[in-house]
Amino acid sequence: MQVVVHGSELSAATAAAALSMVGHQVYWWPHPAQPWNVLSGTDWIRNEPGLYHQLSQSINNGSLTLCESSKSLPSASVYWLAVSSDQRNDADQWVEQTLGREPHDFVLVNNSTFPIGHTEVLETLLRKERQVAVALPDMLEEGRAMATFTRPDSWILGSEDDWATRQIGELLRAFNRRENNVRLMPRRAAELTKLAVIGMLATRVSYMNELASLADSLGVDIELVRQAMGSDRRIGREYLYPGCGFGGPSFARNLYRLSSIRAREGQPNGLIEQVVQVNEQKQEELFRKLWQHYDGDLEGRTVAIWGAAFKPGTARIAHAPVLRLLDALWAQGVHVRLHDPAALPAIEHYYGQHPLLTLAGTAQSACENVDALLLVTEWKEYWNPDWRRLSTLMKTPLILDGRNIYDPAFVAQHGFCYRGIGRSANPQERATDDDR
Repeated sequence: MQVVVHGSELSAATAAAALSMVGHQVYWWPHPAQPWNVLSGTDWIRNEPGLYHQLSQSINNGSLTLCESSKSLPSASVYWLAVSSDQRNDADQWVEQTLGREPHDFVLVNNSTFPIGHTEVLETLLRKERQVAVALPDMLEEGRAMATFTRPDSWILGSEDDWATRQIGELLRAFNRRENNVRLMPRRAAELTKLAVIGMLATRVSYMNELASLADSLGVDIELVRQAMGSDRRIGREYLYPGCGFGGPSFARNLYRLSSIRAREGQPNGLIEQVVQVNEQKQEELFRKLWQHYDGDLEGRTVAIWGAAFKPGTARIAHAPVLRLLDALWAQGVHVRLHDPAALPAIEHYYGQHPLLTLAGTAQSACENVDALLLVTEWKEYWNPDWRRLSTLMKTPLILDGRNIYDPAFVAQHGFCYRGIGRSANPQERATDDDR
């Protein structure tokens, strides 16, 4: 098929790479606010596993063509719209003034996170009977976007038109061969499903964080509780890890969007609003533990932070827990030595030359002469540090583990004071966990 992809979001870049990889002729027009010469240099597109390599390969072999404006776009069988929510007016204008004047049949795929019902609005801007808009919500996992596109658990397709449904089935056939993973439903149902999934995942995380707070109060190790819960087949193990809060440009934004829809529909504050509140509180959890350890005497101290990206495998810091943590630390005059394998340029761009911030080139150098080490993002390189070396680098051997990736007893054996999220300070034992 001949496919036009429009947008500069991760979903647009991934669609362009994946569709061009399997034989479609793809024309990618990034949004004018972020053209390719800007996108190609961003850390997030270069650090997303496999994405930049596939884009470059497809450009070189001719299956992917970069376009600088809508005037250079050809007529296509499918137009794939994946722009940010604040570019909705631009999208509407393009659909109405350009696509609405096309004489041929095509399917418009709404892969953007617009208000529920907007896919139907897009279709009203088209002219012919077989110019159909369908909803295909962006369900990508940042850090493994190519994997989730090419080997999806499911596609959520909102379509009430049989012809358009068949076209999308052909478009995605290479990624839907082992079993039929397309979940067909009306367009509004598909748009709500995307937000519902985000809400459920966030609720599981926040529930575990609430339990972790209770475990702290009772002197119970939340890790034992988590493993027992996860072994119940009715619950499962996914998204049961307590921690110092979640973030990300898509996850947080869509959760707030779901909350705003409830408010607009006149529904009172409920579970979703509480989930948001719990997460905001948890993003300062490591600060509170540091405050308690030093009885509020924080001014002039120095701490190391490992991890700034909102999750491993990405360079992005949008809504990341580290942002709220940094603000709290700096408000108390704490100097921060920060390391992250990918997100330091984003931190530098966000904060500039902050007087209380030092960007460290290595994880170990961040820990030189610090009063505590705060683990925020669980990059794999942080899982097995040289504890003996760390004990000689740090002024005070205090570990605040915001992701519960360390064994408290093992760390304590090396002379460290360990504090996790809902982990007992001096655990006698820890069950083996091989599910990560």
